[in-house]
Amino acid sequence: MDRRQFILSGAALSAAMAVAPGTAARATARPLTFDAMGEVRFEYDAALIGQMRASGLDAITVTLCDPKTYEGQAYDEAVQAVLDHDAHIAKHPELFLKATKTSDIDLARKNGQLALFYLFQNSTQFGRDLDNVDLFRKLGVTSAQITYNDQNWAGAGCKELGANGLTHFGRDLVGRMNEQRMLIDLSHSNMQTMADTITASKVPVIVSHTACMAVHSNVRNTTDANLRLLADKGGVAGICQMRPFLTTKRDDALPEYFRHIDHAVKVMGADHVAIGSDRDHRVVEMTDAYVAELKAEEGANFNADDWPLFINELNGPRRMEVVWDGVRKLGYPSGTAEKIMGTNLRRIYQDVIG
Repeated sequence: MDRRQFILSGAALSAAMAVAPGTAARATARPLTFDAMGEVRFEYDAALIGQMRASGLDAITVTLCDPKTYEGQAYDEAVQAVLDHDAHIAKHPELFLKATKTSDIDLARKNGQLALFYLFQNSTQFGRDLDNVDLFRKLGVTSAQITYNDQNWAGAGCKELGANGLTHFGRDLVGRMNEQRMLIDLSHSNMQTMADTITASKVPVIVSHTACMAVHSNVRNTTDANLRLLADKGGVAGICQMRPFLTTKRDDALPEYFRHIDHAVKVMGADHVAIGSDRDHRVVEMTDAYVAELKAEEGANFNADDWPLFINELNGPRRMEVVWDGVRKLGYPSGTAEKIMGTNLRRIYQDVIG
């Protein structure tokens, strides 16, 4: 038995041993709330998850592992992250459902669970072996970014020097991800790689957590030209809640967040905008211990001038209530808020992953 077969056999056994969700079915008349990329850490307890669900959150795409690794280390950590997340979900079936297809959202809502989709925030775990796309898709990974902040085999990240775009290998990777129905995520890409990939893909792609360059200039934000291109190909942009990407304001920053959502809707149309928080769900306090945790996680990406990353009103597990309220107040036609808060994401997931 080769390494890939061994890993897949272990994952299948793990899934078979998982405890079934609770039998108490729950009516789900409320609108769908789906976060295109946010945090669900292993240390979140049932009370915190309960508050997240009470705020309306039904589904969320989570990052599996550190995107700043390369070559063999990236592959090994990615495999281990899948196994660790599978084990955590199996340990807490009353809280979570691993989502590998769009209909799993409905099942999770029925059972009062939070549907978790798996994302890699880089393509380095694939190395230069496209068969690894097949492997990770079989393991239940539903999306992956082409790049993180720097250059890799596939393309250039937003912090890379120059304007390099999608590489020859990157085009092959796009093709394989299309074939395997793995959603392509262009968060952290530079604008050339983003445009090249949108054009190369045969199916819609996502930028799961970004903001609008025209509203606030930041290397992580997306130009209007690429937002339009993304929408023209059926894609979706998730507007993040990272304060430095949205504004320089530390106080009264919440209106700036909704300015980005409103701008994206005006540029892309209401069918192509979503929420991609990119945020912790804990109530964050900027203690010395928390800053030390951040420095350890972020490494060279840590910039003290950017902190705090959160907007005060969105700092905590019930922030989706605030987002719902703010989106509704933007004055869109009836039903547009529901598209932004969940159904646009559901549509692209259905179109791409099934």
